[in-house]
Amino acid sequence: MQTVLAETLHSNPQAQKAQEILRACVHCGFCASACPTYQLTGNELDGPRGRIYLMKQMLEGETVTARTQTHLDRCLTCGACEPACPSGVQYRSLLEIGREMVEARVPRSWRERLARLFLLNVVSSRTGFAAAAKLGRAFKWALPERLRQRLPATLPAVEYRHSIHPRRMLALSGCVQPTATPQTNAAAARVLDRLGISMVEIEEAGCCGAISLHLAANEQARAHARRNIDAWWPHIEAGAEAIVMTASGCGLMVKEYDKLLHDDHDYADKARRISAMTRDLSEVVAAENLEALAEIGNGLRVAFQCPCTLQHGSGLGGVVEGILSHCGYVMTHVPNGGQCCGSAGAYSLLQPELSQRLLDQKLEAVMSGQPQMIVSANVGCQMHLATKAELPVKHWIELLEP
Repeated sequence: MQTVLAETLHSNPQAQKAQEILRACVHCGFCASACPTYQLTGNELDGPRGRIYLMKQMLEGETVTARTQTHLDRCLTCGACEPACPSGVQYRSLLEIGREMVEARVPRSWRERLARLFLLNVVSSRTGFAAAAKLGRAFKWALPERLRQRLPATLPAVEYRHSIHPRRMLALSGCVQPTATPQTNAAAARVLDRLGISMVEIEEAGCCGAISLHLAANEQARAHARRNIDAWWPHIEAGAEAIVMTASGCGLMVKEYDKLLHDDHDYADKARRISAMTRDLSEVVAAENLEALAEIGNGLRVAFQCPCTLQHGSGLGGVVEGILSHCGYVMTHVPNGGQCCGSAGAYSLLQPELSQRLLDQKLEAVMSGQPQMIVSANVGCQMHLATKAELPVKHWIELLEP
């Protein structure tokens, strides 16, 4: 796609990068069939091709309005369009640039600003989210129904002990998971311990930065990345084998720290190493000898909701299913498994109508195989599914404990 940058953007490196990405797009439309929001609304501007056109207009100097902002906001950043694109358009990278540029040009209402401030400064903080959840439970009666459904239950603090093994991997507790699903990292540590690997959480590491990036607070996302790199670096130099991620959304974000900090003179090299040694939990487990766990599933029928970040982002679709099948679980078929569940980080809070429609579609697909349990690989998806699911929803690693 031919794009002529506005004169005011000639020296803008982000605009130049966007122009380079746009040139790969041939406007073929294959992305539309893979895009969940286009399938829901039928509006060209709610698909990748339409959003690319809106960003092209902005780069060429046309007036940017709330219409552009609305349609970019509606994108799930699920990444389903990227593997469907025959031209290899780096759509997610383009969207990050476009959202940041639009955010600087189009003012938001006070309600939108307040919601974003809450997400950026409270939800993305481990202590902030824990305090907000506690406060929300105390005043649950006053909250809107969609927020009441998303409140995590009061769960006891989970401590885990493991043996000291020569093989050691670092883990991220993150911002939401310690309060919402503390059992996930505890289960992962116990399973890896059984496989001869020590999993160590580094207290100083916090939010991965994904929420900030989704909300066009790109510099805040970079700050989160730098803090995490600083927290992990001494342990990496001391011989940590890998960084194992138990939430696929955080995992994809950390795997892309190299792109996020590629022009940071002080952190670019470290970011490349961090990204290179980051592994999703499924990658780590799949590489080990699982014979001791071969019959643990005992034929239980399980539906796996494969998060977009795992299948489209990290390219690991089928890995968890293979692990659970090997361990004795019967994996039920989930039709149209490539479609997003509607969680998408903060999307379920900021775009509730579209998010709920996607959730209904996903649960119908998940339940069609008559499973006895639903599992996921990402805390956001797990929480989102649990708001309406009639079956227990767990992280898949919990199924590998005796």
